Amino acid sequence: MKNTYWLFAILLLILNFGHAQDKVEGMIMEGNAAGKHLALPGANVYWLNSPIGTITNKDGLFAIPYTGEYDKLVVSYIGFKTDTLTITEPKMVQHTLQPSNQLDEVVVEQKRESLQKTYFSPQNVVTVNSAELLKAACCNLAESFETNPSIDVNISDAITGTKQIQMLGLTSPYLLITQENIPMVRGASQAFGLTFTPGTWIESIQITKGAGSVVNGYESISGQINAEIVKPFTDKKLFVNGYANENGRYELNTHFNHKLNAKWSTGLYVHANKRSQIEEENGDGFLDAPLSDQINVMNRWQFQDAEKGWVSFLNIRFLTDNKQLGALDFNPDTDKFTINAWGAEIDTKRLDGSLKIGYVFPELPFQSLGFQASYSKHQQDSYFGLRDYFIDHESIYGNMLFSSIIGDTQHKFKTGVTFAYDGYEEIALALDYSRNDVSGGAFLEYAFDNMERLSLTAGVRVDTHNRLGTFITPRFHLRYTPWERASLKGSFGRGKRAANIFAENQQLFATARTINILNAGGEVYGLNPEDAWNYGLSFLQGFTFLGRPGEFNVDLYRTDFRDKVVVDWETAGEINFYNLEGKSVGTSLQIELNHRILPQTEVRTAYKYYDVRTDYRSGSLQQPLQAQHRFFANLGYETKVKENGSQWKMDYTVHIYGKQRLPSAIVNGAPLDDFAGGYSHMNAQLTKVFSPSVEFYVGGENLSNVKQENPVLGANDPFGPNFDTSIVYAPIMGRMFYAGFRYKLN
Repeated sequence: MKNTYWLFAILLLILNFGHAQDKVEGMIMEGNAAGKHLALPGANVYWLNSPIGTITNKDGLFAIPYTGEYDKLVVSYIGFKTDTLTITEPKMVQHTLQPSNQLDEVVVEQKRESLQKTYFSPQNVVTVNSAELLKAACCNLAESFETNPSIDVNISDAITGTKQIQMLGLTSPYLLITQENIPMVRGASQAFGLTFTPGTWIESIQITKGAGSVVNGYESISGQINAEIVKPFTDKKLFVNGYANENGRYELNTHFNHKLNAKWSTGLYVHANKRSQIEEENGDGFLDAPLSDQINVMNRWQFQDAEKGWVSFLNIRFLTDNKQLGALDFNPDTDKFTINAWGAEIDTKRLDGSLKIGYVFPELPFQSLGFQASYSKHQQDSYFGLRDYFIDHESIYGNMLFSSIIGDTQHKFKTGVTFAYDGYEEIALALDYSRNDVSGGAFLEYAFDNMERLSLTAGVRVDTHNRLGTFITPRFHLRYTPWERASLKGSFGRGKRAANIFAENQQLFATARTINILNAGGEVYGLNPEDAWNYGLSFLQGFTFLGRPGEFNVDLYRTDFRDKVVVDWETAGEINFYNLEGKSVGTSLQIELNHRILPQTEVRTAYKYYDVRTDYRSGSLQQPLQAQHRFFANLGYETKVKENGSQWKMDYTVHIYGKQRLPSAIVNGAPLDDFAGGYSHMNAQLTKVFSPSVEFYVGGENLSNVKQENPVLGANDPFGPNFDTSIVYAPIMGRMFYAGFRYKLN
């Protein structure tokens, strides 16, 4: 509670801070052919040729400082024509953006960066838009971060081919992953859920480092990743994307959007992928990538009535995903649950839907009421060798929120209530771990912004959970501008969660390790919930060098676990789950330097250092399978767009990983080495845009052709005591090339 007292003490001081600031305030709206107007949240508003910018809130409102140095205000949003306004004095602005398919021409004053950092938001947010996502094949959400240094992408094991993500040195369960701010990847979907959102469905991604907002719940510890899905109203009428690589992976994405009338729009999005080609490069007799197929269909409805202030979205989705993995000679019809050959199948079916309803008070555009709800039914039926694993997760979520101001728009608040239900039917190792989780909570968040120097967001929520008890979650974010083009941010906050130990660590089933749960008397698997505080500092400095813009950024974060479910792989032949009996601290340092070295060429570089240590029963150790030192570089080049819309785009990315500590295991009768050596990993892509409607791309991954030796330990005796597919620290497959096309029809 000590931190909570400090939070409210700071609030009292801020409330007395001066109000008189020169700024431009206003509202950005979207228009359509019927002449209707609706508040446009998330629009970019910035001064031309300056680092000063902001984003409209969910009511379309913005405020930006006015100094007189700049007089061209740029307003932009994906799917709309960019406008530039001449502003010569502080005043109120009300402006309407037109969809890009309804204007004949537009003059774009400045190129919008594909990856944007916020100078004026108190939260440390990186926005990745669709242009950035197109720099890689981006077949699904898990593969959307290869050109972004904020997120680390890792291979989870040697046989499923699944990529998982980390932020601040912590694995994805400690991230809150949402879709349009509704929790998405959690519970049963934790291991494979990121692969269930196709890349073409994503309009933008917001990455928040450190403690997130109390509005989105209490589970976030290291940060939040929010994916915004394309909107039927602004997406292309028809979009087709095809992809194929030399390893036999084929994908097809289609978008069909239709405006029914001035208020209703709908979209049908279909994704299919298949891999039937056998890949085995290292001679261990196991598939390097699973045989798989997925069908994923979503129907999305959008309603808006600007005159009455209503907007809503309704999504309904169904997918089926099937994987076969294991030995080359494994035949499921004859070898399932036998020792003829080691194999596995993972069959997943998921049905989910979500509803968002928003109401903006017509006479009070700064005041709104919103409701979010979602339902999902996720069923995974799987087995790994002689081990079976079944989980059926039914989830219901609801969030009601109200936002308004206190006196003026410098002081804003949000408040609301949340309800969540999770029903688990889970069979693991022939034991029944079924349970029902029910929680309810209320939150209050206050925001202060005087635009020029200081802004903050402070929130607190109280939740009661049938297994976690009743607890308080405070979150605090502060931004200060010490001088021009600089932004200094600080944050702290608490997160709490129940660990789903089997769903989050499914690689354990593809080993011969004995699985032990050392009961602590808790409510979930006999274990206590995880509880952590996150503290962060960030400094962002914009600069101009050789007449072109650049950014220098330093992020320093620390996560301190008060309790944690330790996943202990440190005893050969065993995996042990138990509650923390000491300290577990994660420290993350990232230093980033970006510069547009030429008008059409941008370079991004980053160095990352992780010190994530846990007190295991065998001693204090660095987190295994994690490089303490990492280096990232990305080079992007685009030619100027010709009159017919044609253009070339080139992108090159390199990741350099330092040595990684390995957990305990036995290889050929001897202990595994303590560390694995470092390596570099390179990707590149070339895109030819023939016209606004047609483009082709080719690319390569792992161009350095680095491969881990013996990724499947004990492959010659898969039913023996030393079989292990979980110790993966480098790519399994070598150099790979791919090609694809995109077709768009307005």
